[in-house]
Parts: sequence; C-alpha cells; structure tokens
Amino acid sequence: MNTISGIVLENILGWKIKGDFSDIKKSIIIFAPHTSYMDAIIGKLCINKSGIKYKFLSKKELFFFPMNIIMRKFGSIPVGGVKNENAIFRVTDILNNTEKLHIVLSPEGARDKVTHWNKGFYYMAAKANVPIVVVYLDYKKKEAGIKGVINNTDNINTVMQQINEMYKDVSAKYPRKFSTEKLDTYEYKYKQSSNKTIN
Repeated sequence: MNTISGIVLENILGWKIKGDFSDIKKSIIIFAPHTSYMDAIIGKLCINKSGIKYKFLSKKELFFFPMNIIMRKFGSIPVGGVKNENAIFRVTDILNNTEKLHIVLSPEGARDKVTHWNKGFYYMAAKANVPIVVVYLDYKKKEAGIKGVINNTDNINTVMQQINEMYKDVSAKYPRKFSTEKLDTYEYKYKQSSNKTIN
C-alpha cells in the first residue's frame, strides 16, 4: 500500500519495510528495540504503511494537557501500565468486541536498558486468544517490519524464548540500551482452553 507514511519512511528516510498483515485481523503487536524517541516515529510510520487498524498503549502519565491531545491523535490508549491487571482485561475486552484491531506496545517499558520485559503483552494475547506479532526496528540495516508471528501462547517461557531468538541480531539506535529478556521460569502459564485463565 503506497501511503504518505510509506513515502516518508522509504523514500525520504531510506528505510525498508518487511512483511505484511494480510492474513491477521487482530493481534498484540510488540515492537523493539525501544531506546530512542525516534523508535515511536519510525514504528508509527511502519504500521501506518501497513494500512491496519491499530491503537498504541501508552502510560497514563503521558496524558496531561496539552500532551493528551497529541497522544490521542497519535492513536494511543492510556493505561496504568502493562503490569496492571486492569489493563490486561481492558485490552481483552476491546479485542473481543471488535472485528479488526491491533494493539501496539513496547514490552521493554522504558528507553533505558532492561533485562526483564513487561509481560502484560503476553497475558493480553493469551486471554484474548490472538497472536503476538513481533515487529522490529533495525537501525543498522534501516529495516522495519515483522520478524515473526507467534500463534501458540500456551507457555510464557516458550514465547519469550521465541521472541529472544527473533530479536537477537537486531540493532537498536543505541545498542547499549537494548537487551532481550533474561529468561526465567515463570510461575504463571496459560492452558489451552476456550476461555484462558491465569493458573
């Protein structure tokens, strides 16, 4: 799809876009690395180019006047943080009550280096029974797009291992600030069922 966002990203900024959402109606989209304010701009241009219907999750602290006007124009939904269980249920309800929508967030949760990502994205995807789309921004290659799609969200450990593998060779704008998840064995796992609940 040739859009203004695509022209800016590809022809002016010189980025290449990989992958498409042609067969995916609803998902949780995670994007990384997130080490710079530019990541949000590049990421938004990339997702705009895809032509999908989407909303960003952003910290509610950013929704102060007049910043709240900009954030809503940006397509953001205020939440109390992806660790907040209310945000998980809220996103699940939103996804369950729409035919086409993608929820976008950064699981790192900050632009500084973190070794434990917020797991809210996993619980949102598992509870709403939608795939996790892994989007990347590679500043060395000047590429942005889809690294992969995770459809099976039964086990958080397996999901995090898959995500680590996808991001292992991706170059952040500030590489020293980016780290994939430090893998642990998590207490909570989802079982395959028609109505997934946290055990």
